[in-house]
Amino acid sequence: MSQVYAVTGVSGHLGRLVVSELLDRGVGADQVVAIARAPGKVDDLAERGVQVREGDYDRPETLRAALAGVDRLLLVSGSEIGRRVPQHTAVIEAAKVAGVERILYTSVLRADSVGNPVAPEHVETEKALRAAGVPHTVLRNSWYVEVYTGQAEQYLRTGRILGATGGALVSGASRADYAAAAASALLENADGDRVHELGGPGFSLADLAAAITDATGTEVVYEDLTPEAYRAALAEAGVDEATTGFLVALDGSIAAGELTTESDDLRRLLGREPATLTEVVRSQLS
Repeated sequence: MSQVYAVTGVSGHLGRLVVSELLDRGVGADQVVAIARAPGKVDDLAERGVQVREGDYDRPETLRAALAGVDRLLLVSGSEIGRRVPQHTAVIEAAKVAGVERILYTSVLRADSVGNPVAPEHVETEKALRAAGVPHTVLRNSWYVEVYTGQAEQYLRTGRILGATGGALVSGASRADYAAAAASALLENADGDRVHELGGPGFSLADLAAAITDATGTEVVYEDLTPEAYRAALAEAGVDEATTGFLVALDGSIAAGELTTESDDLRRLLGREPATLTEVVRSQLS
């Protein structure tokens, strides 16, 4: 019998890319379930024959029906920091009741051993996966290059990138590469529980500035500040105190080397080398 694959959060960037990747690899549209809080936002997937179902992390009553008949589930982590543990737990519990055979989850690089401020909710979700007793695969993604290219307009307007990373490297990769890796993991006939540490070629924020300069022809430089100076610069720019603290902590995590990895899990799942920073920036900004 054919496997049925479900992906949550398909109205977002990553989930949609994973669904497209599955279809491009020849998985039948009738074998793919696209779960969205607002199904109307993914009518194009329904037109391709994909089963589109409502599933809202905040409304557990929608989840069991959304997961009916599903064999393998990719739980794409939510975007609402501070609310993700109960949201993810609701999906995990519904998947267990529905008889899902394997759950895959998008976590963060080295979640259980770093001070990254986004890590605690991922750690708690990983604990919920273990407690559920359903075989699972954890995809610990490093930073998406799009975290930075999404701010390119600001960088180009000001001519600078501000940060407090101390020149440390980020093993970043494109959203498309993480999606392709997730699709590979979904299709993989794995045994037991697995953890993949996923990251691309390392780059510094100075490298990012150079790549943006090269792709656009507009000079952008990276200014590495002390954490205190970075905090002051953010406050001066009107960033609220909570967000400022979060951003300073993120750069502190990078400075501590917590977003770098020597793992080749991403390359192995892709079956090729991940796209480089220069390639990703050029494709998005040229």
